[in-house]
Amino acid sequence: MFDIGLSKMALIGVVALVVIGPEKLPKVARTVGTLLGKAQRYVNDVKAEVNRSMELDELRKMKDNVESAARDVEQSVQTSARDFEKDWNETTGSITGSTSFSSSSSESNWDGDVSSSSYSSVTPAYNHPRKNWRVKRGAVPQWYKSRSGVRTKAQSGAARVARFRPKKPI
Repeated sequence: MFDIGLSKMALIGVVALVVIGPEKLPKVARTVGTLLGKAQRYVNDVKAEVNRSMELDELRKMKDNVESAARDVEQSVQTSARDFEKDWNETTGSITGSTSFSSSSSESNWDGDVSSSSYSSVTPAYNHPRKNWRVKRGAVPQWYKSRSGVRTKAQSGAARVARFRPKKPI
């Protein structure tokens, strides 16, 4: 920041010692140090705020670019889907108009509709994959737990007291 060498610092110290005096010099030096520290923190805070605002502007620009690219992709997908649907309708319209299919209850129609009786007979019932959900399957083997003294069964406080209560002699 400033080009101050050792000789200039010594000269400033001697002048300060003469002007301020030896009794007040340590207190003034502490005050000057505190003020310089506050000034440096303030400058650093201002720099950080400027950097944050610049990054925020960059992020806003990037967000706008990504949103415009997403809109362009969405529009191109929609136009290609419309073109495909138009071609598909033209193609399927010419096929269904030229040929006729007999549809029975076990066959599916040309449009992809399947009769409900044939569909329900083919579809299996859903079974949940974890039918024994109460059984815990831990990664630590049971023999290791028993050897290291890990409790495997939960016990209430009253049951624990009753279990370890000394027996009364009869």
